[in-house]
Amino acid sequence: MIAAEAKEMSPGGETVITRLADILVIHAIRFWITHNPSAQTGWLGALQDPQIGQVISRIHHNPGRAWTLESLASEASMSRSAFAARFTELVGEPAMHYVTRWRMNTARARLGESNLTVGEVANSLGYESEAAFNRAFKRHVGISPGVAKRARNSLSIESIDVTGKPVEIPEASAAR
Repeated sequence: MIAAEAKEMSPGGETVITRLADILVIHAIRFWITHNPSAQTGWLGALQDPQIGQVISRIHHNPGRAWTLESLASEASMSRSAFAARFTELVGEPAMHYVTRWRMNTARARLGESNLTVGEVANSLGYESEAAFNRAFKRHVGISPGVAKRARNSLSIESIDVTGKPVEIPEASAAR
């Protein structure tokens, strides 16, 4: 179908090609998730569990909610102890560690991609105190939120590694 659309290039053909390509990518990802053993573990594998997957989706959609182990277990319609054990088994880390890690990843993205202040990001992620947010961010990411925010102006996204630590940039690429 994509080849036929590309060959004819009828009105709207570019949109049709784009949508078909999107569908193709989605099907490839679905196939990979169901057939690749590495996709069966961690949060990606846990998404396939009806109860834990639903909770992970809710955490992702609302990281600023005042999540507790009790509220997460309630979302899954499970007891706290059963939820905690199953979440840790499927995801590979305790639920509240996952919530904090997701918040810090979200914070890092918001600091790097928006004009929000550190305080606004902290508030949006459920932190009542900017100081508490600063401490949590530094502990999990390895740099302060202020440094991460300033990095968006002076460093490319590639210049901060996956742990949040700045990576030295050769002079030639730093001059971009």
